[in-house]
Amino acid sequence: MGRFWSLLFLLVPVLGVASFAVAPFYNHWLPHDISQHGHVIDHLFYFILWLTGAVFVATEVVLFWFLWRYDSKGHMNPVKYTHGSHSLEIIWTIVPMAVLLFIAIYQMNAWAASKIDNPAAGPDGVFGTADDMRPMLEVTARQFEWRLRYPGLKAEGVLGTPKDIFVVNDLHLPVNEEILIDLKSADVLHSFFLPNVRVKQDAVPGMKIPVWFRATEIGQFDLVCAELCGWGHYKMKGRLTVESRADFDKWLEEKNRQQETTHDPQLAEKKDSSE
Repeated sequence: MGRFWSLLFLLVPVLGVASFAVAPFYNHWLPHDISQHGHVIDHLFYFILWLTGAVFVATEVVLFWFLWRYDSKGHMNPVKYTHGSHSLEIIWTIVPMAVLLFIAIYQMNAWAASKIDNPAAGPDGVFGTADDMRPMLEVTARQFEWRLRYPGLKAEGVLGTPKDIFVVNDLHLPVNEEILIDLKSADVLHSFFLPNVRVKQDAVPGMKIPVWFRATEIGQFDLVCAELCGWGHYKMKGRLTVESRADFDKWLEEKNRQQETTHDPQLAEKKDSSE
């Protein structure tokens, strides 16, 4: 039975490595990256995966060797116990600490690109300068939907005017443009997650958090909540549509027309009479 269990444990690293190696060929791995900075995050992910994978395989191989080498049928002598080795304990404490420290330093560029180098900051790094990049829209997470607010067509990119355009769960953005979003929460913790853009940011009540990225491909992609936020968490999802600037402007004009028709009784009356 000892040899049987040793072979069974050996299957763990073999099948584990095989599944990870085959998965990309069947698109069962990371979602397709459409962002400018996604390759940095993917590189960091794969680096940590290979590093921890090597440790995992080495640990499983040692476990297999011990099970195979010290099978109970071949070793009938009484068990001898030791009090351990202080030198060995120091080594296996220092080595993981050094590896974690290396990872912490290695990931600093990826962290800075997605969480620190805000495009809304001026050349001196101070927010609120004349050269600021205004947010393209405001995203408010609410149980259980995404409320999106775009600046009005004549507001020159300024949010908070009576002409703001409101949309729910239907995020449209122009391709190949730097996007800056103000992320908020109306109730509890949520997580704004765009897997294909490699963006994941918690929405915290009482805070306005900047989120930025650049989408490089046209198409429709997922917008989901990645934080358990209540009984309806599973249905808190939307759609990201990346399109050309011309198509985006056309969509925004159509949403503006629909909103004005809904809010203006005279326009609504004319629409009803024409129908």
